[in-house]
Amino acid sequence: MTPTLYGPHRWLFPAIATAALAISPTVSAQTPPNVLVVGQIAEPKALDPAQVTAVNDFRIMMNLYDGLVRYADGTLEVEPSLATDWDISDDGTVYTFTLRDDVIFHDGSDFDAEAVVFNFERMLDEDHPYHDTGPFPLAFFFDAIDDVEATGEHEVTFTLDEPYAPFLSNLAYPTGLMVSPAAVEEHGEDIGRHPSGTGPFRFEEWESNSRVVVTRNDDYWDGPPSLEAVVFRPITDANTRVSEMLSGGIDLMVEVPPDNVADLAEDDMFEVYEQAGPHLWFLILNTREGPFQDKAMRQAVNYAINKQALVDNVLQGTAEVAAGPIPPAFEWAYNDELEPYPYDPEKARELIAEAGHEDAELTFYVTEGGSGMLDPVPMGSAIQADLADVGLDVEIETYEWNTFLDRVNPGLEGKADMAQMAWMTNDPDTLPFLALRTDAMPDEGGFNSGYYSNAEVDELLEQARRSVEQDERAELYREMQTIVHEEAPWAFVANWKQNAVAGANVENFRLQPSFFLLLHDVVKN
Repeated sequence: MTPTLYGPHRWLFPAIATAALAISPTVSAQTPPNVLVVGQIAEPKALDPAQVTAVNDFRIMMNLYDGLVRYADGTLEVEPSLATDWDISDDGTVYTFTLRDDVIFHDGSDFDAEAVVFNFERMLDEDHPYHDTGPFPLAFFFDAIDDVEATGEHEVTFTLDEPYAPFLSNLAYPTGLMVSPAAVEEHGEDIGRHPSGTGPFRFEEWESNSRVVVTRNDDYWDGPPSLEAVVFRPITDANTRVSEMLSGGIDLMVEVPPDNVADLAEDDMFEVYEQAGPHLWFLILNTREGPFQDKAMRQAVNYAINKQALVDNVLQGTAEVAAGPIPPAFEWAYNDELEPYPYDPEKARELIAEAGHEDAELTFYVTEGGSGMLDPVPMGSAIQADLADVGLDVEIETYEWNTFLDRVNPGLEGKADMAQMAWMTNDPDTLPFLALRTDAMPDEGGFNSGYYSNAEVDELLEQARRSVEQDERAELYREMQTIVHEEAPWAFVANWKQNAVAGANVENFRLQPSFFLLLHDVVKN
């Protein structure tokens, strides 16, 4: 029988939120035994893998679902998961997967090849009876699929319309996680509130703006987890998350404010984890209308922002200054010949004058907190001050994370001149392909919210994803980075070293370069 939290521990959860701040930092954790309470940065938008894009949501879903493949622990290398092995045709267009034959979804229905076909056709086929349960914002990941077929009860074959290098990596991303078709059929558009996967934990409850509770799956194909349950609590204010950590209201928190990292690391009651990963914090610039239609203005912003001061003073050394659209964590594809735009306010003023936009008034969207956004309010204020120093009048509009996404993702036209953004990605293809191509404009279902368009960049990205030779892909990405650095559709700010802090009684936790939280092996003493 699967344990639930509707027993002796359940009454504790509402009390955590109100009592935590009153508990002395020296008191041991007050969370229930063998239940891990995680302080998340925001309320999730949905728990349907096909519908979401935020790492905040992914961190929950990776414990509820499995994909055909997954990233090996501590890497971005692909290994078997629901598929035991696979074959790839010589031309790189046909992938045949052998599936595990002893896996069931949490709702008791069978995982088989037909379930895989259902998941991909639901995303990709507009005529599928459950296509309207979307939206499917990262269906881009699988647009090379021409056909998916159950070629056996436990064998599925994907035929691509051309070679697509990131295909296996994208299958390991949350968009490739397998949802129970029976659950989709039962809940329809509400599947995002009623998740059913095959993962190490089962969905128990979601109380909006309070908690998401998942419980141990004793029948998990890869062995049941140690933890009885995990409670994900949305705590949007970073200082409140820290207070909850110190007082024992949570056992693990992600995205520790830079000011607190050193103090927590020196306290024997806590363990601080840090790791560089494929992350980029940047400013989207509206290239369709307003001052940032002019490349000189976009370059001026890059010169005007004192990024090293942001990294040193606001982020307390938990990041490095960024140089372009691909993070240096992708060593094989990163263009290390590019230098970050130096801090040069005089050069910025010259470019602003050249563009004829002295005293320009700009609207800047800032979020209160969100996935990998790195102290967004202090960062936004510091950037506002830097731009004021070169004569630009910046008005900040601040929104909570999900509202912020709802305003930025549909595009900035008619709304703002610039917006904060951060991405953690699985492949050097992902961020530029989804956010810099002409065909990735918001009205095309992409995330090019600043409307940047360059035909040469488009072609380089298309060539890179079709190439199956890594050296060739690397050269194409380096050339793309050179162009984008010069064109400056974004202000490239920082590459983050992700962090988390856990109580000393939490064991076997480790950060992942994917930025996911994988809790199957975690033990709480």
